[in-house]
Order: sequence, then structure tokens, then C-alpha cells
Amino acid sequence: MKVPDARSTEAQSGPGLDLDQFLIEPDTPPPAMISPDQVGRADAKVMASLGVHVTGEDRSGTYILHNFHPLSLIVKSDQIELLPIAEALKKYEWLREKYYWKAVPSDLDRYTAQVASATEPQGYFLRVKKGAKVAFPVQACLYIARGNIAQRVHNVVILEEGAELHLITGCATGPGVEIGAHLGVSEQYVGKNARLTSTTVHNWGPRMGVRSRPGTIVEEGGTFVSNYCSLRPARNVQTEPRAWLNGKGASAKYLTIILGSNGSTIDIGGEVYLNAEKTSAELAHRAVCTGGHIYQKGLLIGNAPCRAHVDCAGMVLDAKEDGFIHSVPGLRALHPGARMSHEASIGRIAPKQVAYLQSRGMSEREAISMIIRGFLGEEIVGLSPELDARVAEIAEFAGHGEEWHAR
Repeated sequence: MKVPDARSTEAQSGPGLDLDQFLIEPDTPPPAMISPDQVGRADAKVMASLGVHVTGEDRSGTYILHNFHPLSLIVKSDQIELLPIAEALKKYEWLREKYYWKAVPSDLDRYTAQVASATEPQGYFLRVKKGAKVAFPVQACLYIARGNIAQRVHNVVILEEGAELHLITGCATGPGVEIGAHLGVSEQYVGKNARLTSTTVHNWGPRMGVRSRPGTIVEEGGTFVSNYCSLRPARNVQTEPRAWLNGKGASAKYLTIILGSNGSTIDIGGEVYLNAEKTSAELAHRAVCTGGHIYQKGLLIGNAPCRAHVDCAGMVLDAKEDGFIHSVPGLRALHPGARMSHEASIGRIAPKQVAYLQSRGMSEREAISMIIRGFLGEEIVGLSPELDARVAEIAEFAGHGEEWHAR
């Protein structure tokens, strides 16, 4: 696997994070582990907004990281193995040899280096056994309940041959937490003919800084589907997912849904390397701007006969003082059999659409919310209930929480 040379010291768009102002190592002993249904009511409400159910209903497993320590871990299926990453590294020598820091290099940039420098790694290890079709999702919550800390997380997910799983990951700050940092590394390995659907929902405090570095390797016939939704953006967010389709017929599909608000800088990237014949990839970015800076970027690299498409679309409701959406879809074909395409579009709500819906009995704001919901969800087939609810929430907030300046 060839890893791109991307050892930058700062985010490509927007200011870098000053991590020196935050506590990065635990200053308290680990809390006693509890059952998910023992989580406090206020925290449970935040988790529910992410699609993480503390009751564990219709879930095959639950992992909750609270600040620097695991708080809860429950497994309800013998088809999966779920452990804190530190415990898994002690249990399995092969984990470090074959997987740990293999899809995301520890020296990729200063944020991955910070994660690698943790005295004890935090995050989870999840393995789905060969041929297992896990009926209910596994859920994980990476939760920051206090301000002025930098949470460093490293997750490793392995799907063995023929396995199938839906993974729901929610990342959020608790009530009243405004400032801090979250550095996340996620390595995902999709085996031969396996299928991983990963739904990630973020809900951050207004002065948070977030750096996400996912890396995914997909083998022959494997399928990886990534859904990322940002409900309330942090002050500064950069996510750079990368995937390598290394086996014949491997596929990857990325969907990102972003709400940008005044004062935020959101840089959403994505690179997919199509390295084998009959591989396919799709990258779809959707953004609604009510202020702030949104960068939509995607690069597909065809190294073999393949099919790929990248689509960036945005809607500017209110630019405030200097808000914008900047879209740069990219293609790089290195093989004559690579069939690749891209498109980008940015627009606004048409007054005629609003007027038509009002003539059908809707209020102006109800009409705006419906139009936004249609824009975010159009041509997206098979949204999970969790993601569908989050999309509806974004539409509601954007339509009702801001004045409409489409006239």
C-alpha cells in the first residue's frame, strides 16, 4: 500500500490547533465501568441525538469513551469482539504487527503524532468474525464532558472475510462544554467479500477543534460505505479520510452532510485509491452554509480499470460577513481503463419553490426546511434511521434558526 506524502504540520484550510493550551493526559484515575443505561440523563440525551442509545436496544454492542477513559462496554453478540484498544494490544501481538498504524501512518502529520504519543492509547478495537452477518449495529460514543482537554482516540475495526456490520459512532461534547480538542484516528480493514457501513455523527461545542484521520483498506469484493454528518460544527474541523481499494471488485462510497455556521471553518476532504480492476468509488459532499467557511474537497485516483465519481454540492442560505462554500472535486487517472467523472454545484433556495409550498399551506420556514431536507437527501438511497433523523435536524435548524436571505 502506497501512502501519500502528506506530512503537513498544519491544517490545509483554516488555522492549526494550539494543543498546548489543553490537558492531553488523564489527571484523574479511571472511573468504575458502568452499564450504558446508568449514564446520566443529560449526557444520555446528547448521545441519543447522535444515534447512540444508552438502553442498548437494537444494538449488538456498545462502547463509551468518557474524556480520557472507557466508561462502558457491552457485547451482546458472539459474532463480534469489542475491547478497549489498549487491552486489545496487550492481548493480541498480531494486532500491532498487522494492523495498528498500518492504514494511517503515525507520522502522517502532527495530529496523528499526538495520538501516537499517548501514554496509553484510548479508543476501541472491534473485530467481526469470518462470515458473520451482524443483525444489529454496534455503537460507539466518544464523549467529552469537560472543557479544555484534548481527547486523543485511536480505533481499529476489522471485518474478516464475508462479514457484515453497521457501525454507528457518535462524537460530542456534553452540556456546557465549549472549548477543547478531539483528535481521532480510525483504521478500518474490510476483508474479502465483507461489507462495512459506518455512520458517524458529530455534535460539538462552539469553540472545539477537531482533526479526524480515518484510513480504510478494502480487499477483493469488499464494500465500504461511510456516512458522515455534522449537526453542530466545531470552531475548526478538518477531516481527511483515505481509502485503498486493493482487491478486484472492491468499492467505497462516502457521503458527507455538513451544516456550517457563523465563525466555523470546516475542511472536508477525501481520497480514494482505486488499485485493482473493477473497483468503484463515489464521493458525495453536501453542505448548507449559514455563515463560516466550508471547504469541500475530494480526490479519486484511478490506478487500474475502474469507475469513480465525485460530487460536491452546496447551498448558501446566509453568508453572514464572509461565509462561503469552496468546492474542489478532483480526479487523477493513471490507467487508460479508468472511467472517472466529477461535478460541483453551489446555489440558493429559489423564491418560487418557497412560494409554491406556501400556496399549499406551509409557513415560510416550514417550506425552507422541506427544501433543505430534499437537497441534503436527494438521490441518497437507503439512509439509516439514525442518519435520516440527523439530516432532518439539520434542515430544521438551518430553516428555523436563521433568517432567510434568498430574496
